[in-house]
Amino acid sequence: MNQKVLVTGAGGFIGSHLVEELVRLGHEVRAFVRYNARNDWGWLQTLPCIKDIEVYSGDIRDYDSVKHAVKGTAAIFHLAALIGIPYSYSSPLAYIKTNVEGTYNILQSAREEGVGCVVHTSTSEVYGTARYVPIDEAHPLQAQSPYAATKIAADQLALSYYRSFGLPVAVIRPFNTYGPRQSARAVIPAIITQLAGGWRRIHLGALHPTRDFNFVKDTVRGFMAASKSKKAIGEVINIGSNYEISIEETAYLIAEAMGVELDIEVDQERLRPVQSEVERLWADNSKARSVLEWEPLYAGRHGFKKGLLETVNWFTHLANLNGYKSQIYNV
Repeated sequence: MNQKVLVTGAGGFIGSHLVEELVRLGHEVRAFVRYNARNDWGWLQTLPCIKDIEVYSGDIRDYDSVKHAVKGTAAIFHLAALIGIPYSYSSPLAYIKTNVEGTYNILQSAREEGVGCVVHTSTSEVYGTARYVPIDEAHPLQAQSPYAATKIAADQLALSYYRSFGLPVAVIRPFNTYGPRQSARAVIPAIITQLAGGWRRIHLGALHPTRDFNFVKDTVRGFMAASKSKKAIGEVINIGSNYEISIEETAYLIAEAMGVELDIEVDQERLRPVQSEVERLWADNSKARSVLEWEPLYAGRHGFKKGLLETVNWFTHLANLNGYKSQIYNV
């Protein structure tokens, strides 16, 4: 960790927070962002520490691009992925190419370049609707969307590189991360931006499913802990708050934090197909506590309300809010 580290998906929500923390701690960071003709670096270009970051523009689906980015790095945090569940219904092949082939490119490049540690990002969506709670790492994997299927494939590929080739890989499985900079395709920003935009009758999908929301600062701390722990190599580790709450109750907590009243209208466009909806997620984080010596700082109802307030404060800053289209459903 005292040498150069590579972060893929660095311009995204979690990736930009991770880059920011790595720089703060004095690490040399190469940030991999998807090439585009505008030379847009996503959230990275809003960071005060951008001058201290080596930005590499490429494509995670392209082996040559990835291999070049991996050269000379001691550790990799692999976050690059397509993550929107609704979009995976219409473009599943894009998810296979990005999430599965992209992960292969990282793993093979890391193997050839002798990288000392790869932290691979999973998701709680791989569990599907909980068969028991809280969900530990032994819970069966159930792909209820093409997105989840590609993440299961990527996770297993990562673990196979550890078992077959001895590549030092740790798989961390964050539950629903939220916080500043998150896309409005996620439910918490969708609620906040609609309310901040003056709407009091907001549109949401299913209200009854429960989630285990994890504040982004805690998720980043999980990544950092996994990169430092030899005991994490070859393991899958949940990163979650161990607190379960419904989407509907979450919406009312946000309204309370914003000091407004709200009405909720279920928007049919935002509903997942019946068998694809993940009804219940609740993390058992005991393995993270024992293996990583990690625990959430935003735990329980009190911690969730604290994290929501920080998130609301960021989104309701006019300069930030103007970057979102609150009246449009983000797929």
